[in-house]
Amino acid sequence: MISSAHNPKIQWVRKLQTQARSRREEQVFVVEGVRLAEEALEAGWQSHLVLFDQGLSERGKALVDRFRAWGTAVEEATPEVIASASDTLTPQGILAVVAQRSLPLPTEADFILIADGLRDPGNLGTLLRSAAAAGVQNVLLPPGSADIFSPKVVRSAMGAHFHLPIQSLAWEQIEALVHPSQGQRLRVFLADSAGGPAYSAVDLRQPLALIIGGEAEGASQDAIRVSDGRLHIPMPGGVESLNAAVAAAVILFEAARQRQLRS
Repeated sequence: MISSAHNPKIQWVRKLQTQARSRREEQVFVVEGVRLAEEALEAGWQSHLVLFDQGLSERGKALVDRFRAWGTAVEEATPEVIASASDTLTPQGILAVVAQRSLPLPTEADFILIADGLRDPGNLGTLLRSAAAAGVQNVLLPPGSADIFSPKVVRSAMGAHFHLPIQSLAWEQIEALVHPSQGQRLRVFLADSAGGPAYSAVDLRQPLALIIGGEAEGASQDAIRVSDGRLHIPMPGGVESLNAAVAAAVILFEAARQRQLRS
């Protein structure tokens, strides 16, 4: 049993929790809690280490046994040590170090989300969760976005990482993907609080990409250049703008509704 927060494995987990560079160089990240650890295991993502304490629920202990049977290194630690390695105020008694993966892209994706300049981890994670729920096929992250494997993004996304292809690309690569010289060209809509028609009046059944920008700085010049048109969410209450993740959810689920009617 690990009883010291100075144990090398605990120090390694803390470094991965706090340093994006370490996550990037080692190509791993940390998931916390029974549900996310289950999601990682059931999605087949390789885990290098699982830490747990005896206060874990029966469901959690059964999960630890599954990790052990899968060949993952499993270590018991004291609750105090787990708390020292955790990024949350109320740890659930289990952490897993998981290898990063890039999910394969769907062929001829026609429902893409581009998150332009979302630097807030909680906002980006919530957006990823909404995108996965609405049936988005691919999320593109231009430069300047938050690290998708940071602890807060992972928690807020609630397992979206394990099911939704997410790519970090330069704007030139994004433009080539949505506006290819050959093949299917996507209509790119930029969500703008004051521009374009109402989102519900736009045909969202067509092959499309939606750009959502951070509400603090608005759309970047690259986003404006790549977009084909704008749309907005009417706000009769007089509020100037919505949280980016909330705005994305509103538009994405309208697109999902329209697409269900098409089928």
